Amino acid sequence: MTSQRADIGELARHLLGKPPEALDEEERRVLSAIAAGTPGVRDASDVADERSTLGERLADRVAEVGGSWGFIIVFSAVLLGWMLLNSDVLARFGMAFDPYPYIFLNLMLSTLAAVQAPVIMMSQNRQAAKDRLSAELDYETNLRAELEILRLHRKLDGEVIARLARLETMIAENRASG
Repeated sequence: MTSQRADIGELARHLLGKPPEALDEEERRVLSAIAAGTPGVRDASDVADERSTLGERLADRVAEVGGSWGFIIVFSAVLLGWMLLNSDVLARFGMAFDPYPYIFLNLMLSTLAAVQAPVIMMSQNRQAAKDRLSAELDYETNLRAELEILRLHRKLDGEVIARLARLETMIAENRASG
């Protein structure tokens, strides 16, 4: 752990020009992944799902079902069936329990809207949090790529400088011997 900490400090100074204490959390994670030689790439959906609660997952499921064409079609069929049943079929036998203007149906629809709207907003808030997390992870990935490219440039620059020094030495030796 101490060697990795030293590597992170060296990488922070070398690549970012910062002391290790000045690193933010994303930079620290990226430098740790570079020092460890691991990819360090995480999927936003997986991370968000790991952090989600049962209520958040339930809100997502309700929003997924409530915002589908299947729900709209089934719900429309149930409403139409309710109205036909209470205005035509059961009314013939005097058994219509919610005759026109369908007061009980209106109560159920209002209750459904009152419950469904906040649940869908919870799901939208969770989606916004997922989007923020995705942006953070994209930033980390981009930072990692940029730092790796910078490392490669410096390594190549070092190799080019060393090769030029060797060439200068060889030229000087040839001039001296020739």
